[in-house]
Amino acid sequence: MEIQLSDHFTYKKLFRYVLPSVLMMLFTSTYSIVDGLFVSNFVGKTAFAAVNLIMPLLLGVSSVGFMLGTGGSAIVSMTLGQGKRQLAHRYFSMIVYATFVLGCGFAVMGFFLSPHIARRLGAEGDLLSYCITYGRILFAAIPLYMMQTMFQSFFVVAEKPGYNLKITMAAGLTNIVLDFVFIKLFAWGVAGAAFATVIGYGVGSIIPLVYFLRPHNSSLLHLGKTEFYGRIFVKTCTNGSSEMVSNLSASVVGFLYNLQLMKYAGEDGVAAYGVLMYAGFIFVSLFIGYAIGSSPIVSYHYGAKNQSELHNMFGKGLLLMLVGGAVLVAIGQIFARPLVALFTGYDKELMLMTLRGGRISLFSFIFTGINIWGSSFFTALNNGLVSALISFLRTLVFQVATILILPLFFGLTGIWCAMVAADLLAALVTMVFLIALRRRYGY
Repeated sequence: MEIQLSDHFTYKKLFRYVLPSVLMMLFTSTYSIVDGLFVSNFVGKTAFAAVNLIMPLLLGVSSVGFMLGTGGSAIVSMTLGQGKRQLAHRYFSMIVYATFVLGCGFAVMGFFLSPHIARRLGAEGDLLSYCITYGRILFAAIPLYMMQTMFQSFFVVAEKPGYNLKITMAAGLTNIVLDFVFIKLFAWGVAGAAFATVIGYGVGSIIPLVYFLRPHNSSLLHLGKTEFYGRIFVKTCTNGSSEMVSNLSASVVGFLYNLQLMKYAGEDGVAAYGVLMYAGFIFVSLFIGYAIGSSPIVSYHYGAKNQSELHNMFGKGLLLMLVGGAVLVAIGQIFARPLVALFTGYDKELMLMTLRGGRISLFSFIFTGINIWGSSFFTALNNGLVSALISFLRTLVFQVATILILPLFFGLTGIWCAMVAADLLAALVTMVFLIALRRRYGY
């Protein structure tokens, strides 16, 4: 029997419902790491540094798709909870079409701005050439990536999280296989990595588009005729702004980390940070996957005014984030050396630098889950302002402050400690909001 949003969620039922989203995000992070493995081991650390230097820009632009997906899914879920199914279809269709149009605009701008931005980051010579090649190819496919991230949220609303997992796996396997073909066999370098990623984006966006266009698919959502609902579109953007702020701020902070690392450790520092970010993708993906899978449940019951189920979801989510964070830190410390060696085993000095940074920065994950889940919880309650504030403070204000201040006193070690300090401060803010607003929403 399929699980429905209207159900009461025990731990068992909650695990079953969010598991596809968690696995989907885990698989997405894994195949992103494979890109880095192939580039680092078969093209070289300069190419690997170039990919990580330009990647924050790509992630920042694509965050608009994540914003429209998370913000829109909360509105559509609430509308379904209110019993207005046809209106939910029209809202969904408008958001999908708007995502594609915006993506096309970003693709044009990004293609022409990539060289200028790479130079501003200090890239020159081969590093600059790799940045331009990789950035321009991926920017051309930004509409596909935005659609892919947007559909990931809506598959959960459609009560088809398992479909989402299958499509993501298909996209990821396509990327991995083509990485091997284009980089290892054809020796296309960073261009091969970029083309493999673009084709993966195509699989992850076009298949969902065809599925939702089918008039007789078995999900709760269908694509069809719509109109532009200006108020709903603005609400979608504001409601999902926390997720966009989180991703956009992470991109800005990524640039700042790279600038600081170039100053304190040179090209090796950027490469080391890239390894830590890839490893971090795995842990963060678990928290994000839970947030994507559980948020539509919260939104549905908020729309249905079912406070007992809101209380149930709040308690389970908070406990899972606390326990999960502690477990992940322990696992990370155990497997830090072999994971780092996968990327940097060919360079002992780089490996030792990365390992030391990783062991310090890992402690941030004690607090990361609370912050990601807390922000998504308020998004699900259609409180985009609080959600955005949590994300803004965590991913921009606290990160910028710590990355600028701590290295002045502790040098390179301060850069790694900045990650921990920023997440700790953000967790304190998140808990304040959760306590202060508990009576307003009845969770």
